[in-house]
Amino acid sequence: MANVVEALVPGGKASAGPPLGPALGPLGVNVAQVVAKINEKTKDLNGMQVPVKVIVKSRTEFEIEVGTPPTSALIIKEMGVEKGTGDKTIVGNITMEQVLKIANIKRKGLLSKTLKNAASEVVGTAGSVGASIDGMQSKEAQLAIASGKYDEILLSEL
Repeated sequence: MANVVEALVPGGKASAGPPLGPALGPLGVNVAQVVAKINEKTKDLNGMQVPVKVIVKSRTEFEIEVGTPPTSALIIKEMGVEKGTGDKTIVGNITMEQVLKIANIKRKGLLSKTLKNAASEVVGTAGSVGASIDGMQSKEAQLAIASGKYDEILLSEL
């Protein structure tokens, strides 16, 4: 039977220290090999916390599944700021194209059935981390999406 270790690691910068080392060590797997593989698979997500799942089948056989970073982390990366606010203070702006990019990345994990709804979900999260969308507050941007203002880009992707 396989052992599964789940952890949140910095993209491209996982190490043999906690949380991975202590969890993988007792399983007898080569921790350095596992960490190298995780870093290879997460190098494009540099600077973001990335959920990973390590499935250890034997001392020499393992699989790594990389999840997608939280929506808030993707928004903060797109804004190019260190961190969000957690309140209504605006710390950056993203475009509807960036919202669309994030919605596509997160599509499998979102509850939305359409890209338009997924974009609205991303906009809601953007508001909570201090992002404006095309200069609008998140509620205003959600109304713009609902009214069809962005249908041209949101519906062309389906």
